[in-house]
Amino acid sequence: MKSKLSLLTFAGAAVASAPALAADLNVTVEIPRLSVAEYHKPYVSIWIENPADASAAGTLAVWYDADNKEDHGAKWLKDMRQWWRKAGREMSFPADGISGATRAPGPQKLVFAGSKGALKDLKPGQYNLVVEAAREVGGHEAVRVPFTWGKPGKPATAKGSAELGAVTVSVK
Repeated sequence: MKSKLSLLTFAGAAVASAPALAADLNVTVEIPRLSVAEYHKPYVSIWIENPADASAAGTLAVWYDADNKEDHGAKWLKDMRQWWRKAGREMSFPADGISGATRAPGPQKLVFAGSKGALKDLKPGQYNLVVEAAREVGGHEAVRVPFTWGKPGKPATAKGSAELGAVTVSVK
C-alpha cells in the first residue's frame, strides 16, 4: 500500500510540474479604410511583450512589401519603432513563418499555433499582444492588448485611433 501511495504522489508531482498544454492564440486586427488622397497599405508588426520590463518575448508576424525590388521594402521596417528596437533589428528578412505581405483594409483573422514559433517556449503568465502599424505618407500607431498565456480565457480587445482599428486576442 505504501509503494502505491508513493507512486501516486510521484505521478501527481510530475503532472503538476509539466508545462501547460499548448494553446492557440487567435488574433483579429482591423485595418481601417482611410479616406486619404494617397493610400498605402500599412507595414504591421505583431509581437508579444513582457509587461514587467516591456521586453519582446517574440515576434509573431511582420507584414511588409517583401516583393519590393532589391528588397527595399525591408529598409522601412524600422518605421515600426517600438518593435524594431526590441526585436526587429536582430532579425533577418524575410523571416520564415513570420514575414508576409501587407494587408488590405478590413478585419484580418490570424491563428498562431502554441506549438510553433514564438509561442512554443512562452511560459504561462501575463503578456501584452502588441500590434504596431506604420504607413507611408501616413501615421504610426501601436495598440497593446493584455492577455494570459497558458489557459483559455475570454477575448480581450483594444482599439486604435487612426492606423489601426480594433485588435482582439484570445487564447483557445
